Amino acid sequence: MQNMLKQGRRKKTRTSELYEIAANSGTSVLCYDLPETCSVSVMTASGQCFVGIDPMQLETEAEERVHLAHELGHCVTGSFYNTYSAADIRKKHEIRADRRAAAWLVPVEELKSAIRSGITEIWSLAEYFDVTEDFLRNA
Repeated sequence: MQNMLKQGRRKKTRTSELYEIAANSGTSVLCYDLPETCSVSVMTASGQCFVGIDPMQLETEAEERVHLAHELGHCVTGSFYNTYSAADIRKKHEIRADRRAAAWLVPVEELKSAIRSGITEIWSLAEYFDVTEDFLRNA
């Protein structure tokens, strides 16, 4: 990940780098019909991780980046739950995946730098980081 460092600061991760992270971690990314969720991640009993993305549900590259980073966040942190898990357990795992995704897509130092340079509106920051406005608000 040295290509993600610049003058000691982490740079936002490009979409192609997210796919590299998946490949390097042994995570398979598959196109799959997911009209209700757009994306999903699962881990098998053997520890193999799979990410499913429905490209027909995603309108922009920003949406693809956000969904892929979130699902990879589940995989690299091992933050999984099942349908019978309590709501607080689900929330805990979702937050962990979101934090990992935010670290890749909106690194704190780069966010601070963008704000110092005058990019302060949510929509303009989302555009700068190539993420959705909802993702940026949560990040």
